[in-house]
Amino acid sequence: MCRVILIVMKNLTKIIGCLVATLLLFGAATAEAKPGKETFRITLKIECNHDTMMVMGCYFAAGNRVIDTAYRDSKDRFVFSGTEELKPGMYFIANPQGNYMEFAVYHEKPFFKFTTNERNWATNMEVEGSRENELMYEYQRLLHKTYSDLDARRATMDSATAVAFIRDSVQDIIYGVMMDFVKAHPDCMTSKVMMATHRDEPPTHDSTGRELTKVERYYYYADHYLDNMPLDDEMIIRTPKKVFYQSVMDYVDKVLKGAVPSEIIPRLDAALDRATPDGDVFQWLLLSWAQKYLQSNVMSYDEVYVHLILKYYANATWAAPSSIEQEVDRASKWDRLLIGREAPELIMYDTLRRAISLHRLPFEYKLLIFWSPSCGHCKKTIPQIYEHFLKYSEKVPIAVYAVLTEPDENSVRHWKLFLEEHGINHDFWLNVNGGEANIDWREVYDIQSTPQIYLLDKDNKILAKKLDGELFDLVMKNLTAEQNTTNQK
Repeated sequence: MCRVILIVMKNLTKIIGCLVATLLLFGAATAEAKPGKETFRITLKIECNHDTMMVMGCYFAAGNRVIDTAYRDSKDRFVFSGTEELKPGMYFIANPQGNYMEFAVYHEKPFFKFTTNERNWATNMEVEGSRENELMYEYQRLLHKTYSDLDARRATMDSATAVAFIRDSVQDIIYGVMMDFVKAHPDCMTSKVMMATHRDEPPTHDSTGRELTKVERYYYYADHYLDNMPLDDEMIIRTPKKVFYQSVMDYVDKVLKGAVPSEIIPRLDAALDRATPDGDVFQWLLLSWAQKYLQSNVMSYDEVYVHLILKYYANATWAAPSSIEQEVDRASKWDRLLIGREAPELIMYDTLRRAISLHRLPFEYKLLIFWSPSCGHCKKTIPQIYEHFLKYSEKVPIAVYAVLTEPDENSVRHWKLFLEEHGINHDFWLNVNGGEANIDWREVYDIQSTPQIYLLDKDNKILAKKLDGELFDLVMKNLTAEQNTTNQK
C-alpha cells in the first residue's frame, strides 16, 4: 500500500497536467486594479523566461480555481496581489505552455518572492519570506537528487539486476527519504500533505499473538484508512486531486464498497467529527458523501443519506435555509421508507372499482409497484416483474399491489390496454388506480420517477426497494431458499 502511494506522491509538482490550458483561458482577462489593503503579494522572477503572462490559482478538492493574472513588469517579474484572503493550501503559478510552480500558504502571511531559472523551475527555486516554501523546495531538490543518484546506479547494472533493484529497493529508499524529512519537519505542510496518503498495512496478529481473520483485518483497515489525513486542517482540501479528493472518495467508493449502513455510518461520523465544524473540509465531505448515497442504486444506502442530512445538514448554519428545508423534507420522507420500516397504508380502487387495502392483503410477501404505461422504463420492467411473479407465486404466497401513477382518462385507457396486451391477469396481481386514495401517496412515498418497487413482508415491513426485474428475481430466489431451509428444519 505504501509503495502505491509513494508512486503517486514521488513528485508533488507533476499533478496539474492538462488542466492548465483551461485555467489559462479562464484567467486570461486583463488584471484590474485591486482596491483596499493587500492581503497577499506573490512575486515570481524566472531568468531566461520569455512569457508575457501567467496565472495564479489554487487546488480545491477535485478542481482548480484561478485567482489572479499577472503580466511581466519592467523588472521581468510576475507580481500577483489582491485583497482576497488566501486560505491555507497549495497554490500554483502557470504559463501558457503548461509549465508551473507550486507554493504553500500555511501559517505565514502570503508575501513571498520566488526566483528561479527557466532550465528547471523547481530545482533552481530560491524563496524569500516563507520558511514553509523553503522546506518544500528543499524536499523537492532532495527527491530530485535521490532519483538522479538511483538512475546513475541503475545505469551501471545489467538489465536483470536493474529490474531487481527497482523491484526490491527503490521504493524503500524513496520512502526512507520521505520519512526522514517528515521526522525532521513534522509540522510543515509538505510533510502533512505527503503523510495524508500514507496508509499502514493492517496487522496480521492482535496483541495476544492471535492471527487476525480477513474480516478483522478489513475492519482495521477501514477504521484507520484516514488516520493520516488531517481532516481538522483546512489546508488539506486545497491540495492536488490525488491527495485529499482521491483519498476520501476512494474511502467510500472502494474501502466501504459493499458495507452495510451500520458499518458505513459510524465511520463517516468519525471522519466528520474530526473536521472543523462548518469548515470547508466538513462542508465538502458532508455534501459530497450525502450526494453519493442519495444517488446510490444500493437499496439500503438511502439510510446513510438520511443519517447525514438529519444529523448534520439539518443544523447547518452555512447553507441556505431553502436548501436545508428541501433536503430535510426529502430525508424525513425517506426515513419513513427505510428497509425495516412499515410501509404506509394504501387504499385504492382496482379496475372493477373495488377498494383494496395494501395492509390487509393476507400474503407472506407483497410487491408494491408505482408505475405508468407512458413510462418507457416501466414498459420494459413491468412485464419482467410479472414473469418472475408468476414463477414465485407457485412457490411462496406473494401478491402484487400495482399503482397507476398517472390516473388521467388517457392513461387509464392505455393502462388497461397494456395489461391486456401483456396478459397481466392474475388473481393476486392487483392493479389499482392512483386517482383516488386514502393518502397523498405521491408525497408520502416521494414518487419522483417510475417505476418504484418495494417488497414487503406479511407485517408490511419493507424488505427490499429500488427493485427491477433482475433484482426482484434475485431477492425472491434468496427468500425462497431461506424459506425452504426453514421448512426442512
